[in-house]
Amino acid sequence: MNRQDFKKTLIVFHDLVMTGVAVIATFFVRFEGPLLNERLVYLPLFLPPFIAFAGAIYWFSQLYRSKWRFASLPDLFNIFRASGILALALLVVDYVLVSPQFLGAFFFGKISIALYWLIQMFLLGGPRLAFRYLKYARSRHTLQHDSSTPTLLLGRGSDIEVILRAIEAGTVKKMQPKGILSYRSDDLGQSMRGVPVLGTFNDLDQVVQDFQERGIPIRRLVATPGALMPEANPDMLLARARRLGLPLVRVTSLGEGMRNAELAPLEIEDLLLRPTVQIDRQRLETFIRGKRVLVTGGGGSIGSEICTRVVAFGASDLMVLESSEPSLHHILENPTLLSSDTNVDGVIADVRDRERVREVMTAFRPDVVFHAAALKHVPYLEKNWTEGIKTNVFGSVNVADAAVEAGADTIVMISTDKAIDPVSMLGATKRFAEMYGQALDAEFMGRNGATRIIAVRFGNVLGSVGSVVPKFKAQIARGGPITVTHPDMVRYFMTTREAADLVLTSASHAEDGRTLTARSNGDERASVYVLKMGQPVRIYDLAERMIRLAGYEPGEDIEIQVTGTRPGERLHEILFAREEPRTEIGIDGVMAAKPIFADRSRVDGWLTVLARAIADGDRSLAERVFEDAIPEFKRRKPAPQPAAPLPQARLASN
Repeated sequence: MNRQDFKKTLIVFHDLVMTGVAVIATFFVRFEGPLLNERLVYLPLFLPPFIAFAGAIYWFSQLYRSKWRFASLPDLFNIFRASGILALALLVVDYVLVSPQFLGAFFFGKISIALYWLIQMFLLGGPRLAFRYLKYARSRHTLQHDSSTPTLLLGRGSDIEVILRAIEAGTVKKMQPKGILSYRSDDLGQSMRGVPVLGTFNDLDQVVQDFQERGIPIRRLVATPGALMPEANPDMLLARARRLGLPLVRVTSLGEGMRNAELAPLEIEDLLLRPTVQIDRQRLETFIRGKRVLVTGGGGSIGSEICTRVVAFGASDLMVLESSEPSLHHILENPTLLSSDTNVDGVIADVRDRERVREVMTAFRPDVVFHAAALKHVPYLEKNWTEGIKTNVFGSVNVADAAVEAGADTIVMISTDKAIDPVSMLGATKRFAEMYGQALDAEFMGRNGATRIIAVRFGNVLGSVGSVVPKFKAQIARGGPITVTHPDMVRYFMTTREAADLVLTSASHAEDGRTLTARSNGDERASVYVLKMGQPVRIYDLAERMIRLAGYEPGEDIEIQVTGTRPGERLHEILFAREEPRTEIGIDGVMAAKPIFADRSRVDGWLTVLARAIADGDRSLAERVFEDAIPEFKRRKPAPQPAAPLPQARLASN
């Protein structure tokens, strides 16, 4: 028995003992003399089954799902409910069964049952509240004498109260709250758990100066999610914090006791998006818990975030497949993975090596495969088109085939919004990989429990390697200039956390479609998923805002240079092809489309020609394959010397 189980056993034992004590105390308070003695005679017969029944009621009422140190109103309500059920049961037994049938008199009586109900609630709830108060008093004492950091808390009252409780409970350490700043003026003059509201965000400079004059230097600012809402003007908050030289951290999660909370430095990219799309955490936990998961490209920006989310949601085993040794080492040393209960392992393998991928899949036998390995930078793939096809097309084929052979339930291919009406090698290779997955998925349609293969399209991911935000930050740090390819270029943006959660949510929905019957058609279930990312962002506006958030003025302190579009780029990205039929999947924040695919034999024929194009170094042949497979690819900006049309016979698959 581990320590946690031992503690829970003690709590159960305490509650059962208190149940017996409550009954005995009721008799001694309510009765005396012969009436008391008469009831004590029957007590050995009555008490054991009643205590056993009470234990079942306590378990049903969820008295053991939270720790005593986090005792709260919901816990007291559970005690109220459990005691009420027991009192009602006594009333039924006493008035319907026992009194008329056996004793000819009431064993308890209404007054005694009401008295028992009060005593029972006190004996169950009192120790819990007393324990919490002792923890609270101890934490307050520790905060006053420990080497905790003097901190100002920023945000609305409900969020601040959760943080204060977490500090008192010890789940957030080394933080000594000295005051609260709210963006709402009606909070002024109040206090929360003994910590005063000292002003609004506009008073930050003055409040910090006042503490400095009293010999208490504020060393940290903590922003709750409410402090980053648009109405709170977080841009100003970040600028003030930087001017004061104070570290500003954000709370990445809020919950009961903040037991899953994380504090992270507030970065510019945290302020660039619309409010983060919320996910159904319970859905993802239900889907991932206990599963064996394999992530290709697990050391990359998206792959590593998928790994941490998979572990957080309770996967039993995680295999990281990565071609880069440093990236593999970095993700396997991630503290989140090391401290989890998931069995984590990694292998060095390239998705382009078909036999190696098959060997890894066969040995691991994954339930879910997330295929994040890819080459993704447009300019590089325009120059190195053969490498893009080898990795993005044939690598995806290898992963999908090996996962199907290994019996995986679900395969998720990470795609891009550039795959729609593609004008670049990146978009064409990713769209072709989608088509292969859709053809394979359609082939399995109608088989109960067959593998599902889906694609998830991303916009630009903030903070990912090579994305525009880190590039702009580096250019600002050097003093500029910031380079923008076109003043009217717009892009969709999402965070790495949103990207990973979208992948898991899509996989969970695809899992629901595995049991479609043989009567179902392939186009009746979703095959492509996209996050609702709001309105696209104009890159030039993004550059201006980042300059201002860094404390500079665009055009004066830091210049913005327009360098011209690069090969394979377009001004606007789209999320779905015009002919792709949309479908409603009933999940907030996620859109989906039904598949448009070629049959498996045609796709295999195109793959054969692509392999020949790579072997011959014939780019024009590869592009004509993409044009035949993806008609929209013909509408891209024409090359200086268009190639002659490919004879239809060379593209035929039979």
